[in-house]
Amino acid sequence: MKHALNVTREKDFAAWYQAVITEADMAEESGVRGCMVIRPWGYGIWERIQKLLDERIKQTGHENCYFPLFIPLSYFEKEAEHVDGFAKEMAVVTHHRLIQKDGKMVPDPDAKLEEPLVVRPTSETVIGAAFSRWVQSWRDLPVLINQWANVVRWEMRTRMFLRTSEFLWQEGHTAHATVDEAMEETMKMLEVYRSFAEECVALPVVAGEKPENERFPGAVATYSIEAMMQDGKALQAGTSHFLGTTFSSAQNIKFQNAEGQQELAQTTSWGMSTRMIGGLIMVHGDDDGLRVPPRVAPYQVVVVPMLRDTDEDAAIVDYCTDLVNQLNALDVYREPVRALLDKRPSKAATKRWSWVKKGAPIVIEVGGRDVAGGNVSVIRRDRLYREDGKLDSQIVAKGDFVGGAAAMLQDIQESLFADAKARLDGNIDRSISDLDALKAYFKASKNPGWALVQWASPTGEALDKVVQWLKGEKLTLRNVPTDADAADGACVFTGGAAVERVLVGRSY
Repeated sequence: MKHALNVTREKDFAAWYQAVITEADMAEESGVRGCMVIRPWGYGIWERIQKLLDERIKQTGHENCYFPLFIPLSYFEKEAEHVDGFAKEMAVVTHHRLIQKDGKMVPDPDAKLEEPLVVRPTSETVIGAAFSRWVQSWRDLPVLINQWANVVRWEMRTRMFLRTSEFLWQEGHTAHATVDEAMEETMKMLEVYRSFAEECVALPVVAGEKPENERFPGAVATYSIEAMMQDGKALQAGTSHFLGTTFSSAQNIKFQNAEGQQELAQTTSWGMSTRMIGGLIMVHGDDDGLRVPPRVAPYQVVVVPMLRDTDEDAAIVDYCTDLVNQLNALDVYREPVRALLDKRPSKAATKRWSWVKKGAPIVIEVGGRDVAGGNVSVIRRDRLYREDGKLDSQIVAKGDFVGGAAAMLQDIQESLFADAKARLDGNIDRSISDLDALKAYFKASKNPGWALVQWASPTGEALDKVVQWLKGEKLTLRNVPTDADAADGACVFTGGAAVERVLVGRSY
């Protein structure tokens, strides 16, 4: 069986990942290290993610707004732990003008800013400053906002969609009167992320709390959803943070409560980024390219007319146009079906494989014989080949296909999720009880999954020792699953009494 890509997942997963991005026209290098040009198919997937997630965010009572890209350095200096956590990743603007010198453009020494400006790595500080102006009374709470924006974190080792110096995301920020309300918000948004990932991106995840060493800088508690890639590594796909009064204290977010006393607001933040697209690629892709779940596919059905520069071409195009119009009139997941007629002047086989590599859920081919017989040739991207290794192209009556198209798209969505869910559930070892066994598990296989082990939740020097041991094995603590069984033994790392269970794995 010959595949569309020149490298397989088994041979070189990292090279395969890059090949999928290239062959599917997802993104390309921009000329600035760590920054990418997101091409229309890749950006179309992001638009779908943005649309569906934005709807869920608004359904929970949040409103969208926008804050500046540039943040005064003094805002960060107010919160020492936060600035320390991002200091090595900050891009800083120090001048506002260039001049010619010795034939080169250089910063004008006379145009130095009075205060350096940080290019937004995250917006807790600048939004906290706004909250301090907006919140005066308990009647002003809660404040529930979200923004869709780009951020810059100067990464040393970059990989498209997974870890780039500039990326796109949404970041939610809220302020509340009580700890309970803020914690309810934190967990609510974690559930929004979990349900969105699983229902829309067909990405099964484990939701849970991050250990102390993995918390967001300045957070009291950080929660995440973790997804398993096909190489067994974990990808943090979304985070929700309970910030307590860390930022409200630094930014003076105070309110007068109902008894007339001054209190600090309890704040949260939460975000999901274009990293989700990297997860989609590594969870659903195969050796022929990308496979996009129908709910986030820019086009769910692509119709390819097999044109041969003959008199029958016009009839084929008319037949295909009618098919697309019928499909676009259907609903799936309470939205119109997104169908495209590909009339590009290219060979049908070339166009077919271009859409296979892009991962369009359904590819339809129509030739003269199909028109004469009232049929279409249907290719489902979730199951591309027959058992004999040949392309699985089913000839179906046009009317029957239209009548079953919505159900087929739903079936593809469920099929992709089921495959990924089985992989996740089947690759978490829950039996490991000591460090030797943990080390052996991750050395026994090229692509091991994760281990769920007993955990005493150590702090301070004890936690530092655990982190150093993990680093030596190229492992990380992922999260403490919210639905894990209660601890009933000794901590794998310290030997002390376990209080919970934690996921351990390699990660991106």
